[in-house]
Amino acid sequence: MFESLTEKLTGALRNLRGVGTLSEANMADALKEVRAALLAADVHFRVAREFIERVQEQCVGQSVLRSVSPGQQIVKIINDELVKLLGEGTTELTQKRPLKVLMVGLHGSGKTTSTAKLGKLLKKKGARPFLVACDVYRPAAIDQLEILAKQEELDFYSDRVSKDVPAIGAQGLATALEQNADVILFDTAGRLQIDTDLIEEVKKLKAAVSPDEIILVADGALGQEAVNVAKTFHEALGLTGLILTKLDGDTRGGAALSIKSVTGVPIKFIGTGEKTENFEIFYPDRLASRILGMGDVVSLVEKAQENIDQAEAEKMAEKMRKADFNLEDFLAQMQQVKKMGSMQSLMGMMPGMSGVELPGDAEKQMRRTEAIIQSMTIQERRKPGILNGNRRIRIAKGAGVKVVEVNQLMKQFEQMQKLMKMMKGGNQKKMMRQMEQMKGRGGMPF
Repeated sequence: MFESLTEKLTGALRNLRGVGTLSEANMADALKEVRAALLAADVHFRVAREFIERVQEQCVGQSVLRSVSPGQQIVKIINDELVKLLGEGTTELTQKRPLKVLMVGLHGSGKTTSTAKLGKLLKKKGARPFLVACDVYRPAAIDQLEILAKQEELDFYSDRVSKDVPAIGAQGLATALEQNADVILFDTAGRLQIDTDLIEEVKKLKAAVSPDEIILVADGALGQEAVNVAKTFHEALGLTGLILTKLDGDTRGGAALSIKSVTGVPIKFIGTGEKTENFEIFYPDRLASRILGMGDVVSLVEKAQENIDQAEAEKMAEKMRKADFNLEDFLAQMQQVKKMGSMQSLMGMMPGMSGVELPGDAEKQMRRTEAIIQSMTIQERRKPGILNGNRRIRIAKGAGVKVVEVNQLMKQFEQMQKLMKMMKGGNQKKMMRQMEQMKGRGGMPF
C-alpha cells in the first residue's frame, strides 16, 4: 500500500541519510520534497503544512546523537511525526461486553464485507460475534451478509419483510443476547452520497440499540473526499472509530494521513483486499515504518504465526538442514506462504524491500509452479529423479503448460537441492557462487 508515497518520501530522504552535518539548505530542500510528496498523496494541505512545520521545528537546533548520523535523526523525527499524524495510542475496540457496534458509511465503501471481516477477526480473538442486517434498501444486501456469515460461521439475524430499521435493529439485538452473543455488529444502509434521510435513519437506529461503538467504513481510495465523509458522519453521530478500505489498490495515502488529524477520530482497522482475511488492526507506528520503506517485521511475524503451522515449519527446517527436501515439501511450503497474503504485500513488510517491485507475473509464476507439482503423482513429488521425458510430457499436459516449463522448474529445484547440501556441508563460498548462478537463470522456482 502507498507505494507511490513511499517511493517519493524515501527518495526525498535518501540524500539526507548520509550527510555528516545538517544545514538549513540541505534540510530545506529535503523537507520541500517531503511536503510535495504528501500533497501528491492527497494529504490535506493544512495537515501537510503543519507536519512540515513540526518536523522543521524539531530539526533546527537539534543536538545530534553520537550513535546516529544527522540524516538518520531526521528520518527518526519524520517517522515519529507520521505516527502522531496517523494517531497515537490504542486502536482497539472497547472491551465492554456485550459490545454493540454500529457500522455506517456510504454505498460502495465495503461496509457489508467489513462487517463480516470484523466479525471474523473478533471470533479469532475469542469473541462470539452476531451480525444484524439493517440494510433494507440495497438489492441483495441481506443475502450478501448472510452468505458471509455462513462462510465464516457467524450468527446472523435479518427480517426480509419489515422496512422499519430501528425495529429490526432492536429485535436483532434481543435475538443476539438470547443466543449469548458478546459482540453485536449492525450493518446499516448506505447511499451514493450523504443525505438527510440516511443520517436520520441511522440516528433512529442508534437510539434503538444504544451502540458502544460507531464505526465509519470509508473508502481509502477516495482521498480527501473520505475525510469530508468522516467529518459529516462524526458531526451527526459521534463516531468512535474508522475502518479504511481498499488500501490494497492504488491508494495514494491522503485519507489515512489526514483523517485522524482533521476529524479527531482514530483509524481502528484497515481493509487490504476483498477476501475476509484481508483485514488488519491498524497500528500507526507500523504503517509509518512501511510508508518510510523501513518494513513492518512485527506484522510479518504475526502473519506467519497466524498462518504457518509451527510444527510443520520445524519439520521443514529440519528437512532443509538434512538436505532432504522434495517437491511435496516445496508445495506445502508454498501453500503456507500463500496464506500470508500476496508476495508483493509481504515484500512491503520487509525492511528495505518496500520499494522493490516483483515482476508483474510473479504471482502467476507461483500458481504455475503449484499446478505443475500438483500434476505429479505422490511418488514423483517425493522422488523427482524418476521424472523421465514421458512423465514430464504428461505433467505438462495436466498443468496446462509447456514441457520446457516443467524442465525449467526441475532444473531450478535441483539447484535448490545443491544449495541445501552446501549449507549442510558448510561450504559458504561455493554456496554464494551457486546463488549468483541461480540469479542469472531466473532465480527460485516461484
